Order: sequence, then structure tokens, then C-alpha cells
Amino acid sequence: MTSDETRETFGRIGIWSGALHLSRADDAGKRAITEAVAELEALGFGTLWLGGSPSPEDATAVVAATRTLTVATGILSIWDHPADEVAARIAALDASARKRFVLGLGVSHGPMVPQYAKPYSAMVAYLDALDAAPAPVAPSHRVLAALGPKMLKLATARARGAHPYLVTAAHTAEAREALGPDALLAPELSVVLDPDLDRARTTARAMLARYLELPNYTDNLLRLGFTQDDLDSGGSIRLLDALFALGDAEQVKARTHQYFDAGADHVALQVVTATEGSAGLPLPEWRALAEAFGEEL
Repeated sequence: MTSDETRETFGRIGIWSGALHLSRADDAGKRAITEAVAELEALGFGTLWLGGSPSPEDATAVVAATRTLTVATGILSIWDHPADEVAARIAALDASARKRFVLGLGVSHGPMVPQYAKPYSAMVAYLDALDAAPAPVAPSHRVLAALGPKMLKLATARARGAHPYLVTAAHTAEAREALGPDALLAPELSVVLDPDLDRARTTARAMLARYLELPNYTDNLLRLGFTQDDLDSGGSIRLLDALFALGDAEQVKARTHQYFDAGADHVALQVVTATEGSAGLPLPEWRALAEAFGEEL
């Protein structure tokens, strides 16, 4: 895939949000989400990544509520949604909407999934089922939540590329090497827009704590050279500064460029706030990011 094709499909900057679950919202919530999605599209972001274990219903509803924005699941758990049902749901979209949808898939985490076993083999079987569905989901319309070398190689062979979550710029460089030059690499980067770095790190640490209980993430961080001391007590300053973009919008922009320099094609920004974590609709922060990135969007 060429850089021009990547830019056309995904843009350089996307927004990752766990708050856009239309299927779970009441009427007021549905209106707020629909308005927020429309504003994100108008602001010029290239891709909207639906976080927080979205359902196919969430994804197709957001696709239907937009006109030009690429919509991707970030990430749909293979344990929660059978492949044939996912494929059928995507096939039900009209042709123009289907072109804008990317199925992000992940194996989730052992502590969260009772049936968790042989995650790599389970992903291969799931991709086989998508290929065999009456209306297949093509590799060009799927990405994998790949962290380690084996899953990254699978993302190259069986999908458009990888959407790693909770990773450093150093991991991005390693992922690019594993993926090769042509596969999509679209890491998530969590953002705390706060010029007070001590306060920003406190906000980041509160969000990070739940992820430091999940072995897939901690194993990856240890593989990257962090120590158990870095993982204790909610995360060391060294760990926080490596995983988050902290500061004002211009500092976030500079931090994002470190991921591009390391080989990312696209970066999905997740805004984290002190009051809502990553669960709200941080419209002022999204607007500030759009202004900072300007024509880069």
C-alpha cells in the first residue's frame, strides 16, 4: 500500500474514543454522540477509531452517521462477536459506507475473557472465517491490534496492517521493521492536554493503572526495556512520558511527530481528561488538536 493510498483512506491524524457507543446510549446520549461525530468529521480528522470494545452495531451506526470519515473499530474482540455475524453486518452497509469501514480486530486479554486460549491460533481461525463468509471482509478492510512479532507478521500477511495500543515510539520503530514498508501502521497515542506536567502525569497515571493489570501490555512494556519498577505504583515518570503525549497542543503535535518519524503512517489520538478519563466527549480538546495540526489533518 502506498503512502498516498494510506493518506487518502486514513489521513495522518485520527481520533480514538471509547465514548461513541450509540447502541448503549439513551436518546440524549445518541444525539450527543451523533453531533460529536459530525464535528470530528467537519474538523478534518481522517479516521475515527471506536474504542472500548465496540460492537458491530456501534460501528455501523457511526458509519451511517458520517459521510466521508473512515470509521474503524479499535478494537473489536474476536471472542465476543462471531466472524460470520460480523461479516454479515458489514455486508448490510451500503457500498459507499462499506468502503469507509475498517474492521480492527484483537484478541483482548486473558483476565477479561473466560475462554481465552491460544490467542494467535484463535486470530488465524477468525481471519479464516472472515475469508470464508458469504460476504467476506477483505484483508484491505481489516487491521489487527498487534503488539508482538508474531501478531505483527500476521497483520502484514492477513490484514492491511496493525493498530497497536499503548505503545511507545520505540515500539513503533520495531513494528515498522516487522511489518515491512507497505503495511499500515496506525498506533494509538494517549494525550493529556495540560501544560502542568505534574498534573498531566497524575491524569495519565489514573488512566494507565487499569492497563498495568493486563499481561499483554505489561509483557510488551517489559520487552521494550522497562522494568517492574517502572510498572509499579501506577507507572514511573519514565513510563508515563514514553506512553503519553503531555502538555499543550503544540507539545502534543511534536510528540506525535516522534511516532511518524519512527515509521507510523497514521496516529490515533485518544484524549484523556482528569474528570472523565477517556470515557467522555472532550470536544474542546478535539478542537484544540484540530487547530494545532491544521493542514496536516
